[in-house]
Amino acid sequence: MSRKRWLALIAVAMIFFISLGVNVMTSGVMSNANALLDTSGHEWTEQVIEAGEELGGSIVVLELSGVIQDVGDGGLFQAVGYRHQMFLSQIEHAAKDPSVEGIIIRVNTPGGGVVESAEIHEKIVQAQVEYDKPIYVSMGNMAASGGYYIAAPADKIVASPQTITGSIGVIMESINVAELAENYGVKVNTIKSGPYKDIMSAMREMTDEDRDILQSIIDESYDEFVRIIAEGRNMTENEVRAIADGRIYTGNQAFELNLVDDLGSLDDTISMMRDLVGEYNVIKYEPHVGFPQFLSMSMQKLTQGDHELATLERILSTDRSPTLKYIYTD
Repeated sequence: MSRKRWLALIAVAMIFFISLGVNVMTSGVMSNANALLDTSGHEWTEQVIEAGEELGGSIVVLELSGVIQDVGDGGLFQAVGYRHQMFLSQIEHAAKDPSVEGIIIRVNTPGGGVVESAEIHEKIVQAQVEYDKPIYVSMGNMAASGGYYIAAPADKIVASPQTITGSIGVIMESINVAELAENYGVKVNTIKSGPYKDIMSAMREMTDEDRDILQSIIDESYDEFVRIIAEGRNMTENEVRAIADGRIYTGNQAFELNLVDDLGSLDDTISMMRDLVGEYNVIKYEPHVGFPQFLSMSMQKLTQGDHELATLERILSTDRSPTLKYIYTD
């Protein structure tokens, strides 16, 4: 590794530890500053992205971009593209706002956590049932696995012909380094209360009993995924299972399989929503950029184009514990 990269790695480590203290000190300051800057008390402001001809209402476009995971807000390595709690609050706010006539969710994600996907799904259904808000989904480059899970209950799903979607299924992964550790003379002492307490441990081989337990959990989550799609798309569970083997589909293929309703862009989706509710302003919730997010963007610039640094960032920013995921991995 070159001297430049060694220095960059050292800089990353230093900034990481400094940020731990900075985030604590700035969290209260930024909260107060945001409150002063935004009288609504939200973490975002409303921006008109397309003017309409009718007054008194609006159509909201919500952006869901990145892996669907709740990693908290404000950390140095917090992904700028997706903040889970803020996205949930945006859906809830749009649902409750009487001036909002319709909601469009622009989805560009490979999926993510089972729990997070279910939380978004619940908010979407609540907006539809309790607040009678039509919700359209516009799929971007990718709306796979958990991205499709949250799209399933939408009143209309619109995909680009080239969108990558599908990947309907559940996955749980872990890394086993027991043999590597043994080769280097590394031994791990584990004291446990039961035979399965260290299930999926990286330091021992998985047993058949371990696999059976985990498979039952995967099957339960998969059954729920199938139910959500069957309910949202008016399909039988057998019809869903026939195409829900984990494979990905293009937008064209998904349209043929009744997984999406129409083919088109975000602009096309906006036109469809306006045909339904009226020619209202189209607005977007733009998040505030606080000091922690500024540091995060600076870190992305630092690691851009450097494979080793980008990998380090992902390791530091991702929970490595085995978890259930609705996610497409390539």
